Amino acid sequence: MTPKTPITVVLAHFDDLLAGGLRELIESDPSLTILAADVEQRRVPVVLRAHRPDVAILGVGAFAKPAEVRELSSRHPTTALVLLCEDPSTEECAQLLAFGASACLGRDTQSRDVLNAIHLGSRGLQVSPRTASGRSGGSAADRHLLTEREAEVLPFLQRGRPNAEIALALHVGVETVRTHARNIYRKLGVASRRDLSATAALEPEPPSAPVRHAARRRAESLTRRRRGHGLRDR
Repeated sequence: MTPKTPITVVLAHFDDLLAGGLRELIESDPSLTILAADVEQRRVPVVLRAHRPDVAILGVGAFAKPAEVRELSSRHPTTALVLLCEDPSTEECAQLLAFGASACLGRDTQSRDVLNAIHLGSRGLQVSPRTASGRSGGSAADRHLLTEREAEVLPFLQRGRPNAEIALALHVGVETVRTHARNIYRKLGVASRRDLSATAALEPEPPSAPVRHAARRRAESLTRRRRGHGLRDR
């Protein structure tokens, strides 16, 4: 049997003992190969261009602003970015995933979940943390983060769901959905849900898919009833 090609990994520089633990963890998996380790943030683009790894493990704190994640992802689309955060909130994770990250994990994430994120990222899939901090930001940087409700709306927009379906699924009005959508586009620097959909093309359906499918069926039923009465579905 022909052996599988190993998943190649680049590991960024970390200022604490995390780097050593990560390297040992990755080396313990025979299907993973480290191409470069302890890479300084300023050299990350150069190393990614030279090695073209399947996965790069980076620290969020090394980025001056979240938009830099989108830039790095755009320039190196074949490399999955697994990001480690000190204490990521749901909103932070949603934004980083929307910007092209493959995973947003807390530093206390269990070893098996880190390895799982690497393997799924190498296959073009995105991974959200099992839990995320419920803290709400108050700093200047947090003004550019999605709110909790916007983070809930984002996956629907990425899949091109209509506003009526989103409203039914989240139990809010259609106008509320439109407001959230405008805020999301502004914060993420995109013009439409079509721009967002590219980041979710290979992402698995969220955990609440059955509920959302039911909402979609209700929305379609509502549309048929409206058309039956000669009303236009807006």
